Amino acid sequence: MNQPLKITNHLPTAELQALDAAHHFHPFTDKAGLAAKGARVITRGEGVWLTDSEGNRIIDGMAGLWCVNIGYGRKEMGQAAARQMDELAYYNTFFQTTHVPAIALAAKIAELAPGDLNHVFFAGSGSEANDTNIRLVRRYWQVKGQPERTTIIARWNGYHGSTMGGGSLGGMKPIHAHGGKIEGIEHIDQPYWWGEGGDMTEADFGLARARQLEEKILELGADKVAAFIGEPIQGAGGVIVPPSTYWPETQRICDKYGILLIADEVITGFGRTGNWFGSETFGIKPHIMTIAKGLSSGYQPIGGSIVCDEVAEVVGSGGEFFHGYTYSGHPVAAAVALENLRIMQEENIIDHVRNVAHPYLKERWDALVDHPLVGEAKLVGLMGSIALTPDKAKRAAFASETGTVGLRCRERCFANNLIMRHVGDRMIIAPPLVITPEEIDILIDRAKKSLDECYEGLVADGLFVAKAD
Repeated sequence: MNQPLKITNHLPTAELQALDAAHHFHPFTDKAGLAAKGARVITRGEGVWLTDSEGNRIIDGMAGLWCVNIGYGRKEMGQAAARQMDELAYYNTFFQTTHVPAIALAAKIAELAPGDLNHVFFAGSGSEANDTNIRLVRRYWQVKGQPERTTIIARWNGYHGSTMGGGSLGGMKPIHAHGGKIEGIEHIDQPYWWGEGGDMTEADFGLARARQLEEKILELGADKVAAFIGEPIQGAGGVIVPPSTYWPETQRICDKYGILLIADEVITGFGRTGNWFGSETFGIKPHIMTIAKGLSSGYQPIGGSIVCDEVAEVVGSGGEFFHGYTYSGHPVAAAVALENLRIMQEENIIDHVRNVAHPYLKERWDALVDHPLVGEAKLVGLMGSIALTPDKAKRAAFASETGTVGLRCRERCFANNLIMRHVGDRMIIAPPLVITPEEIDILIDRAKKSLDECYEGLVADGLFVAKAD
């Protein structure tokens, strides 16, 4: 009789690393470099903690990839998946068919979403959902009798996924370099005051960067522009928190020219900023909202586009919408997402973020600016960044290639059993929303130790030097 397959950590780490290097093609990774070094093999997760194959206990300052909002190891999630697999493991939502988990999840999301965002088109990820958004906004204008409105404006250094559509919307040039980008996507500058604001005040800079949107609309012609897409806070771009003037002015411009506004909430959604959605935190009123990650806390792959009444009605009036995915609204993923939202509501996790975790982490996080390596500390909810600099007063960049110092700092974090990412020479965190004050103390202590070690190494190696003006 065949026995069920069990995947366990039954091999020594070196053998697991060799198998990984031989057969596993990792995303966003230098394959040869990883093969030479060997991947860190994660074997267990509980709460905010991970364990690797060598038994090291690691505090996860990134909630996986910004997604494990309720923490690791929640047995209710596996139980919800098992119940759904036993009842209906899979069925599609094509051809005028549906199933209970997709119905229930769409209704729950509509209940939680602000304004008239009452309709959900499901996908398997945020990248897929942003591909949906491209077709959705272009179809909207076709049905409205304005088919020439196809251009979507986005931001340099924004991130909207790495599919062909999502990668094109994003403003990361290395992604564009690997296969190009689709037509009809234009980019404007990001609202990154600390790195690009020069002598302007934050408020003036926020207005100036928002008004680039109006300039681009006028350059292209308002009758050619379909939508603007932006993350409330740029996540993968370095946790870039815009000046307070930025989003109100952006909203005004979209409203003035009748441009659809897409808020990419893949990272900022489901409690990350201290509200259910980042749009609520920043007062944004989007027509479409991209969701994923925290929707299921990463326990199952699922994403979607939350669509306002008017856009849904227009697209729905145009006959069949020729778009969809095999796994749109997958019943197991939907059931797990529903369980995730139940846990978040019943355990008041967003209240914990707003009233306990954020205030305490902010106090500890803000104090990092006293470190000689740190020039800025930003934190919204449980989403934070610090800028590394050799000269705080001038907000100076390092003389070394961008990212050199950030990578060295990240490596010290990993060595100290803290997962904190780097983006260029910014260090970023987004821990699980259930993190406690005691765990925040551990995170900060390990971060400070890593900063100390990085700083000492930079001084010793002659790298604590500012780029010449």
